[in-house]
Amino acid sequence: MSSSDTRDAVGLTDLIRGVVAMAPSAPGMLRHAPGLIYRPADAKRTIGSIFQRHAAAHPDRPFIRFEGRTMTYGEVNRRVNRYAAVLDDLGVGRGDVVGILAKNSPTDLMLMLATVKLGAVAGMLNYNQRGHILEHSMSLLGATVLVHDPDCAEAFDSIPASALPEQVLDFVAFDIAADGRSEENPAVTETLPASTRAFYIFTSGTTGLPKASVMSHNRWLASMSGIGGLAVRLRHSDTMYVPLPLYHNNALSVALASVLASGACIAIGRSFSASRFWDDVILNRATAFCYIGELCRYLLAQPEKPTDRTHGVKVVIGNGMRPEIWDEFAERFGIERIVEFYGASEMNLAFVNAFGVKRTAGFCPLPYKIVDYDADGEPRRDRNGRLTEVPKGGTGLLIAQISDRVPLDGYTDDDATEKKVIRDAFKPGDAYFNSGDLVRDQGFAHIAFVDRLGDTFRWKGENVATTEVEAALDSCDAIAQSVAYGVEIPDTDGRAGMAAVKLRDGAELDPVKLAAHLYGELPSYAVPLFIRVVDDFEQTSTFKNRKVELREEGYETTGDDAVHVLAGRDAGYVEFYDDYPREVAAAKVPRG
Repeated sequence: MSSSDTRDAVGLTDLIRGVVAMAPSAPGMLRHAPGLIYRPADAKRTIGSIFQRHAAAHPDRPFIRFEGRTMTYGEVNRRVNRYAAVLDDLGVGRGDVVGILAKNSPTDLMLMLATVKLGAVAGMLNYNQRGHILEHSMSLLGATVLVHDPDCAEAFDSIPASALPEQVLDFVAFDIAADGRSEENPAVTETLPASTRAFYIFTSGTTGLPKASVMSHNRWLASMSGIGGLAVRLRHSDTMYVPLPLYHNNALSVALASVLASGACIAIGRSFSASRFWDDVILNRATAFCYIGELCRYLLAQPEKPTDRTHGVKVVIGNGMRPEIWDEFAERFGIERIVEFYGASEMNLAFVNAFGVKRTAGFCPLPYKIVDYDADGEPRRDRNGRLTEVPKGGTGLLIAQISDRVPLDGYTDDDATEKKVIRDAFKPGDAYFNSGDLVRDQGFAHIAFVDRLGDTFRWKGENVATTEVEAALDSCDAIAQSVAYGVEIPDTDGRAGMAAVKLRDGAELDPVKLAAHLYGELPSYAVPLFIRVVDDFEQTSTFKNRKVELREEGYETTGDDAVHVLAGRDAGYVEFYDDYPREVAAAKVPRG
């Protein structure tokens, strides 16, 4: 991203203008401000207690909308309590894990709420995972119970029986078990401290297999206060539309937190469809929605139509809104406020565009540094072994200070967490979380996101580990060795997957068979769009450098190497053609 692609600086005038715009929301903001500054870990305040207090105070307010149908706070709370009674009978208690494998629906959300009301942890499984990847995710959870959606049969059937807990129920069996159960709030809910773990969100790390990042109630409360209460600022009459999967942190820790900050309504989209998006928004009477950057790009790629402006949405919240489409998106769809934020499932702080400044990932009052980094994306240490901050306005690696005030929840795997911690960064004994992201300092504690560093790249709002893609490629009979990386495609967000492969002696690449193999091994967003066939790789001793060179060469500077592109699940890979990158940007390919 060049310097012309983003704002160079945030000025005092921007902040004053933002403060003036906040004035009508001042009472609600004042109510939430203390929650950002001071959140004692032992406070008896959790997602479940906040939800049931709304239900007690306003039982007839809409809480969930789905495909035009509405459920009130009171109605949902009664159902959630019946679900909690079932889980309790199945032996679920404080600290236990309930695996939830489900596509978007009210049942999915209500199961999560029932779980956290008991002090248990909701393990939000990614239904795009299959086979050994999903088996690995199950092993990280150590779940007492797994509840699965019949619509996720393909994913569920790919889990070996040995990886399943003793208690496994689908939605139908669970609803039958819940019939006639107690509708009273579980007694334990109001006794739970904020430090209790709430849910696990899976993220791809550089190990090549998913990691389960931990979201405590306390961290969720920070999102409710900082993002929901101070930045999004919904009224109780608003409805937040969620087109993202509920296993995504933008759905549970941003959208739901924004809704419960004010007692508003959450509208759940079954799945994202660019062509039907605004129709579903209008059907569910939404006044806000959450996004990832690619979603916004797909909406802009749609032909203009009357529904572009006949909806009620005035504010959107998400991350990845590219600076070059910011104004176009706001103007075409009549969006008054774009609340961009920056964060990660496992990170201990977030930036949010609370002041309504254009083309920024936002503001953060918590301690962080932007530091120099080396060619491998690691923080660079000087001759004294300390890190160096970049100058004002500079670009560097974002790191977040870890302290008692800003603790790190990390992953379920302590070793994986420790790998992300930088110790003795500026002085003996200090500790910082390595975001792995390149950001630009915009001043006044604002940043612009620039890129991901290291072996993980971001595509369609998901982190993709190159080692995971390489493992899938290397398990193909025709391939002797592979190197995976992310490449930029004009007018898209993140980086698309590309892999260079060396074939086994005498083997030929079957493009259709290769695509079928990769779709069977990987989530669809991780299947590489480009396959480059190379004669050989450099030696392992310089392997990382070669990877950098391959990334820089991309799909255009490949010499005499054959390049195949992914047409879709059924069509497989075909020979590269000049219009392919434009078709990807317009969401025409890959299909299926």
